[in-house]
Amino acid sequence: MTPHPADYRGRHVAGDAQSSPEGLDELVNVAQWWIDDDPDPTTRDELRSVITSVRAGDEGAADDLADRFSGMLGFGTAGLRGRMGAGPNRMNRAVVLRAAAGLLGYLLERVDGGDAAVVVGFDARHCSDEFARDTAAVTTAFGGHAMVLGEPLPTPVLAFAIRHLGADAGVMVTASHNPASDNGYKVYLGDGRQIAPPTDSEIGEHIDLVASVKSVRRADDGWNTLDGEVTQAYLDAAAAVVEPGTARDVRIVHTALHGVGDTVMGEAFARAGFTDVVAVAEQRQPDPDFPTVAFPNPEEPGALDLSLATAARVGADLVVANDPDADRCALAVPDGGGWRVLRGDEIGAILASRIIVRGVAPDECFASTIVSSRLLAAMCAQVGVRHVETLTGFKWISRAPGLRYGYEEALGYCVDPGHVADKDGITAALLAAEIAAILKAEGRGLLDILDDLHAQLGVHLTDAYAVRVADLSMIDQILERLGAAALTQIAGVPVARHDDLSVGVDGLPPTEGLRWFLADGSRIVVRPSGTEPKLKVYLEVIEPPTGRADLAAARARAGARLTALRNAVEPLTSLS
Repeated sequence: MTPHPADYRGRHVAGDAQSSPEGLDELVNVAQWWIDDDPDPTTRDELRSVITSVRAGDEGAADDLADRFSGMLGFGTAGLRGRMGAGPNRMNRAVVLRAAAGLLGYLLERVDGGDAAVVVGFDARHCSDEFARDTAAVTTAFGGHAMVLGEPLPTPVLAFAIRHLGADAGVMVTASHNPASDNGYKVYLGDGRQIAPPTDSEIGEHIDLVASVKSVRRADDGWNTLDGEVTQAYLDAAAAVVEPGTARDVRIVHTALHGVGDTVMGEAFARAGFTDVVAVAEQRQPDPDFPTVAFPNPEEPGALDLSLATAARVGADLVVANDPDADRCALAVPDGGGWRVLRGDEIGAILASRIIVRGVAPDECFASTIVSSRLLAAMCAQVGVRHVETLTGFKWISRAPGLRYGYEEALGYCVDPGHVADKDGITAALLAAEIAAILKAEGRGLLDILDDLHAQLGVHLTDAYAVRVADLSMIDQILERLGAAALTQIAGVPVARHDDLSVGVDGLPPTEGLRWFLADGSRIVVRPSGTEPKLKVYLEVIEPPTGRADLAAARARAGARLTALRNAVEPLTSLS
């Protein structure tokens, strides 16, 4: 009996489909069911083309089809994120409509009166506006109140809008810093925070109840398209991050990396009083293909080349780079005649230093993650500010009780949690600009803050690298191999402590990953990325100087230790 498309529940049929003609026929049949249920003619035609190639004996097409149907794209604490294309293991309208229906099913069980208010934002990636419109159509058909931001905007504007508008949930259609081939679907609840366990699995259970996309109700109209009032309110709040009357004389080069941050960031700079701002012209306009960068991530090598060239040409004091949805912020500063791109941990300490100077209430805390530098904890201990260590991701940082400031090393900073309970690359940039201007007036720079901190609290040097994989099971294999190795020393230094993070340590929820502390204070953390197919490795060494005059030598010693540590760890995390 041929199953009806409504029987499809994202079941795994790919497996070893090519091991027999019958298995491949079943895979093609499931793909045909998906086509019949898909509302988008573009992805229907795409999948038909793949099936045609499979039937012609194309083994590559068969592998492609198997991957597309290896299961439903997972809904987790980042919502959805993946490659665009046809099929259940891709980002497309069919998958988004299921997700929207699951979200509304979850909300309607929990919202008094069943009238769930959902605010929807979107960036300028391929199909982001369509996915936003589909979400609004489902929300309206389910009896909810959908409010859609009227143009492509940064993620922090959406995170702000949720509480500003009193919504029960928010959806941001973005893949943040992922490659141009990807898109995503980030979900927040009414407190303005990203969803966290068990909410993600509970929404996922509602998604699993969707029998078919054809069964999902969609309205043709009835949602509210918002004007610019929300953005203006966000800008008012953002500008208040800097103190009135502080210095503003600083020349800034800014890049939006082809994302949606240019206009809002430019207006935020102007409103806060920073008028000497030069945009990187080649990367100013939104472009979903990100033509000038290999990866639209300011952490990636080469991503800031145009910014640094512009800064050198105009004699800038500071380079600010946002990722495509402007929730992250990278900085570069002049250094010895050239330019130095600051690491995420360095920026985290610099921003924290300004907030400490401005004052922190006794019931407030600073938060950083288990992979971020321990320098922030040392800074907090020095001045009596409570510090909280969380799992990676702002879904955890934002939940630290009494949060005043939080950051993660991947260029995410929350400097105004009262308005945006998430990372915000725009307000972080404003605070960094204020610090740079104040220091410039004193004849100093951002690197001087790091000198001060390292002289007082020890040189904290960090490094990180990623192991990209084609098959996610390879990550599990590496972690299993590392866990079973029972390492007693790394780089010639005894292992003082080894943590299996999957069982939960130090009061933290369980998470995939491993951690080692060495006898000399070095730390290693290995964990899967939550948004991309790669294993991430984080290294930190701490080297105390004997005095400020010893700072350069201490950094050299720390650098040598960090190099030795990486040389020892890289073979342990290789794919072979």
